[in-house]
Amino acid sequence: MDQNARDVLITGVGLVSSLGEGVEAHLARLTAPTGLQPAIEGSAFAPYFVHPLPAVDWSQQIPKKGDQRQMETWQKLGVYAAGLALQDAKVEPDEATRARVDMIVAAGGGERDPDVDALVMARTRGANDPQPLMNELLSSELRPTLFLAQLSNLLAGNISIVHKVTGSSRTFMGEESAGISAIQVASARIRAGQSRICLVGGAFSAERRDLLLNYELGGFLSRDEWRPVPARDGASAGFAPGSVGAFLVLEDADHAAERGAVAYGRLRFVAGDRGSREPARFEERFGQLLDESGLGDDDLLILSGATGIDPITDAELGLLAKRFPNAALRTVGSAFGHGMEAQFPTGVAAAAMLLSAGRLPAPASGGEERPAGFAPRRALVTGVGHVRGEGVCVVEAIEPR
Repeated sequence: MDQNARDVLITGVGLVSSLGEGVEAHLARLTAPTGLQPAIEGSAFAPYFVHPLPAVDWSQQIPKKGDQRQMETWQKLGVYAAGLALQDAKVEPDEATRARVDMIVAAGGGERDPDVDALVMARTRGANDPQPLMNELLSSELRPTLFLAQLSNLLAGNISIVHKVTGSSRTFMGEESAGISAIQVASARIRAGQSRICLVGGAFSAERRDLLLNYELGGFLSRDEWRPVPARDGASAGFAPGSVGAFLVLEDADHAAERGAVAYGRLRFVAGDRGSREPARFEERFGQLLDESGLGDDDLLILSGATGIDPITDAELGLLAKRFPNAALRTVGSAFGHGMEAQFPTGVAAAAMLLSAGRLPAPASGGEERPAGFAPRRALVTGVGHVRGEGVCVVEAIEPR
């Protein structure tokens, strides 16, 4: 490692999910003595499952109604979580301070208007020449901002508008890999001295029938019976989408000290890869990432981003159990659902909170996740995409927050 590399600290966490919003709410749910109790919607989208958002008062972080109206749910979710992270890190809200904050966002495409989709299908069904009617309906029924809202970098744009974050801005697309790359690039830029403080994360809105249709056509969704990720097989194999917004404030240690910021943990290592999903080749590549991390399993918490899709989930969890037999292994998807672009940032956010509190998350029901009694000092966060892309991140505990 470069001896001149700067330490990268996590000084702010903004998290909104089916478990609630904010650090304290998530710690309480993740470490409840009664065990993990995920929030699951099993009837509205039956036979599939989603981890839905609770009621959110958007005005707490997005005060202007006009800003709220022109955003879709995934954008509001991201802007809200970004605001929580900045607030948590105590980054002053004046424009001069926020202008020095860089931003890296992991984002997907915009949302569809399902009511208009249904109207088009109903009106054009059976028509000899449906094209003119389709054009008329699309031009008159769609709100003017819908096509602009398909632009993924509008999430970063809205964060800039609402929270005055106007440093450099980058947006990554590419499902789970986007979240991995966002964290990796933000960390690398700070470590190299190219950035001193960066807001990084992503958001995903799961309660969308169009997305569920796409994932089901690919054979990716868990169905019929909800189970924790390690226990999914047969019809239950696959993921249950989860609505989540996860943002972090990363900064170099000197910058944090200058402004008196208190850190959750140190981001020691981040790496990503992409290649064949043939089990032997995957295990070789993923094993190389674990080797590069330099981790042992003493006082280690593992937060796996496994999807529940066969056979890649078995390969990942089996390799982690073999490499780190004494670690506490937990699956992010069992608690939050699968958050696509936000999945990896969610794991890193959870790791930071848990390390700072010196607590382990409760194991999921079913016995696949073993209880453990130590206070974690380091965490390994993994991300293995449902089709492609892998990543690992190591977070280390520092002094209690």
